[in-house]
Amino acid sequence: MRYELYYWPSIQGRGEFARLALEEAGADYVDVARKGGKGGGVPAMMRLLDGTRVKHPPFAPPFLKAGNLLIGQTSNILLFLGPRHGLVPRGEAARLWTNQLQLTIGDFVVEIHDTHHPIAAGLYYEDQRPAAKRRATDFLKSRAPKFLTYFERVLEQNGSHYLVGRTLSYADLSLFQVADGLRYAFPKAMRRLEKKLPRVTALHDRVAERPRIAAYLASGRRIPFNQSGIFRHYPELDR
Repeated sequence: MRYELYYWPSIQGRGEFARLALEEAGADYVDVARKGGKGGGVPAMMRLLDGTRVKHPPFAPPFLKAGNLLIGQTSNILLFLGPRHGLVPRGEAARLWTNQLQLTIGDFVVEIHDTHHPIAAGLYYEDQRPAAKRRATDFLKSRAPKFLTYFERVLEQNGSHYLVGRTLSYADLSLFQVADGLRYAFPKAMRRLEKKLPRVTALHDRVAERPRIAAYLASGRRIPFNQSGIFRHYPELDR
């Protein structure tokens, strides 16, 4: 099956969690909004978002087209891809646990985004800078350590190199992405935090060295971090 992934073409955003899973799986997929020509680009994505051409229209990207299925929401996409590409252990309990971890990562991502947009997503960062400084200070003091320590504990209790079972899951790929993004957004703070997160740090590095992921990270398919995505580096917020 050739998958069609729909997400904004110039940012990693939430679409990157799906891209990482597709890349690790060696899946045949096209990043539609980044594709030129007829049937590609942002207009192709918007045609599916207008709600008139599909039975179950997604609310927002990312969404994945797989045959006749149109699947929205990052965690839902990964819940679909995981068992089909060996990115989740077998068994209902393992699938639910992996999805639970992914949903927790999704909560974390919202809080990361809100460090630079604490008042409204529709306002520029410059319009909410004082509030962003307060939000980022609290995030780095309490919220980031709370989430990251939780994943450190999950890794320790699992007694493995991975979050679930003995092999890589899509939750590991997603935790890699979060750690990588935090290193970009808050390099000073992460150098301090990672001293207490040896397992999370090792997981990040282990995922980055996987052949397909390493090839993806070195390729043009990996959109660089920038000031339009979830993970943004504003030096005044990095304490």
